[in-house]
Amino acid sequence: MPPGGTLGRILEETRKRVTSLKRGLKASEPGPTATGPRLAPALRGPMVAVIAEIKRRSPSKGVLSESLDPARQASAFADGGAVAVSVLTEPAFFGGSLGDLAAVRGAVSLPVLRKDFHIDPAQLAEAHAASATAVLLIARALPLELLKTLLDEAAGLGLETVVEVRTEEELARALACGAAIVGVNSRDLETLEIDSRVPERLMPLIPRTVVGIWESGVHDVESVCRAADCGADAVLVGSALSRTADPESLVRALSRVPRKERHG
Repeated sequence: MPPGGTLGRILEETRKRVTSLKRGLKASEPGPTATGPRLAPALRGPMVAVIAEIKRRSPSKGVLSESLDPARQASAFADGGAVAVSVLTEPAFFGGSLGDLAAVRGAVSLPVLRKDFHIDPAQLAEAHAASATAVLLIARALPLELLKTLLDEAAGLGLETVVEVRTEEELARALACGAAIVGVNSRDLETLEIDSRVPERLMPLIPRTVVGIWESGVHDVESVCRAADCGADAVLVGSALSRTADPESLVRALSRVPRKERHG
């Protein structure tokens, strides 16, 4: 059954955007591959790594920070100890753009994750041209063969991938396709409800050779400790950082939780 609810609506808008993108594509030389630190190694430190997100608004919370300055925000993240920056580039529901990604890339040397609803290789070429380090692939939104295709296309472009899952079946598919980084989202993108039991259940099932990221619902040190207890290598933090007046201090506080090895 295809995704419904909010995720279904986002994917419908994404398909329209991809159609326009493909119409505008012209034969050209490949864009530059991002230089600097890679994402996966950056998430393997002694502390639970913080991936700090540039996020203007969301379907669940509405406007978070419409006037957000991506370059300044990313610099604050870096100063606070974030190991990577995630940039939401989806325009219709999250208010993002590739301009936000470009601003972040120009401001910091950290790995940059393009967080969007990737459903076509043309979007990967777009991310590559924008010098993203990595892209997000949502297993719920992608049939198995398309997930494999996008993983292969990304690897060919030198892009790392984060495969997002919410069920055991999605995790099994991600691992079977060779995912090196898996994000477990505590938020159901169809209903927008958060259930922290989802990453608590799935994180221990991720092999230690694969990086595990806890996504959504992280807003304080207690949240990071909860992620650490189930073996998360990293947390992705968005809304809390968009809403705080001092993102540098919040990132610094969240970055002080020791990482615990998973038993898988």
